[in-house]
Amino acid sequence: MTATARLNRLRLCAAVAVMALAGCGSLPRIVPDMDTQSAKAIQIKGGRGILTPEQSKAVLDKFKDSKQDNLILEKHLAVEQAITGSPLVAGNKVSLLIDGPATYASMFAAIREARDHINMETYIFEDDDAGKQFADLLIDRQKHGVQVNLMYDSVGTLGTPREFFQPLIDAGIQVLEFNPVNPAQARKGWEVNQRDHRKLLIVDGKTAFVGGINISSVYSSGSFRKRKPKEEDNPNKVPWRDTQVRMDGPVVAEFQKMFIDTWQKQHGPELAKKNYYPKIDNKGPEIVRGIGSAPEDPYSVIYATFISAIQHAESKVYLTNAYFIPDPQLREALKDAVKRGVDVRLVLPSKSDSALVLNASRSFYTELLEGGVRIYERQDALLHSKTAIIDGVWSTIGSTNLDWRSFIYNQEINAVILGPQFGVQMQAMFERDLDASKEITLDAWKHRPLGDRLKEFGAGLWARWL
Repeated sequence: MTATARLNRLRLCAAVAVMALAGCGSLPRIVPDMDTQSAKAIQIKGGRGILTPEQSKAVLDKFKDSKQDNLILEKHLAVEQAITGSPLVAGNKVSLLIDGPATYASMFAAIREARDHINMETYIFEDDDAGKQFADLLIDRQKHGVQVNLMYDSVGTLGTPREFFQPLIDAGIQVLEFNPVNPAQARKGWEVNQRDHRKLLIVDGKTAFVGGINISSVYSSGSFRKRKPKEEDNPNKVPWRDTQVRMDGPVVAEFQKMFIDTWQKQHGPELAKKNYYPKIDNKGPEIVRGIGSAPEDPYSVIYATFISAIQHAESKVYLTNAYFIPDPQLREALKDAVKRGVDVRLVLPSKSDSALVLNASRSFYTELLEGGVRIYERQDALLHSKTAIIDGVWSTIGSTNLDWRSFIYNQEINAVILGPQFGVQMQAMFERDLDASKEITLDAWKHRPLGDRLKEFGAGLWARWL
């Protein structure tokens, strides 16, 4: 990210914070006993529609493992069904992608194989080496008859010259700027504080990528490699640690619906008539739910899903998050889980592209540490990942930070994967991050410098608007 882009973004964030003071959203109160609906049969969707109770049972039976408490999985499935209207979808192949190089390689391969359409939605699309690689690939596919529809956020691309997108437009790609900062260009009510923070790529309606990774050269290296001394001294060389997930299978249709819905609400040009919802046979064993949230929704389904999953946790709550500014209900849910004997651990950044957010996050450490929550800070990388693994069976990867902005002001998108097989991979990834992290103990935290306390206190006053 260029210095100019960062400066512009900081200036706008300050303006947005001031405007946000005039009108604040609220978060719903989540009732802990939402599994009262668990008596209903768990309903699962496949590639050819809703499965019968017998077929659903057969799918669940495949997850049974003598080493696992299957009642925990069934409870989380029931809670997921109760909390949101989007379906649980079986028959998916899910691939965990760690950091930029692995993610971009998989994305490039999928784009090259596109034959019908590509729908892409991103917060940041930089005019750098990574951005140019994506642009060149998209233009190439468009020239080969694949319709490309690109939606990018206006604030996220403040540092990207509008001229960068012109070759894509000239090639026939449909390009849509989400909620333009310039009110003269607004296509609906001007709400500068509402942003599209989603990172979504859909290829031919059969493959979808979701996670925290934007289009930027900050992801050019992995976060676990040993850096050279000169790189360690250069803050611009700090690798970004992030996570993405690739999904092949019937659940892609749920993410397709979200993309098209946002495109239409933004009054984008009419989409070309393509096969956006192809018939898809089962591709793998995973049960996935696609969930999205938008500022105009009655409440954030993603927030409700997070809180409910934590409230129903029985053994482990492991969260990794880039911008952690928890509201009172989330803090209580984490502390209550500890009281129930649940092992609650957070992996958070030790460095950030926003010092204000980092200090605001740390302003909550004392309360959480005193409540028994274990906190770790990722070293030698800029943590941008947004993932969770609960009880070894409930996993989520997406664009959603655990802060007010994600839950009230942003469009966000997450994939929830249910089952112990994928949970094993998530657990291994979490433990790998733990090994690269430093634990923050309560005793050490109480003896931190006064200057740090003052910065945290000041930033904490702005927590709701960051």
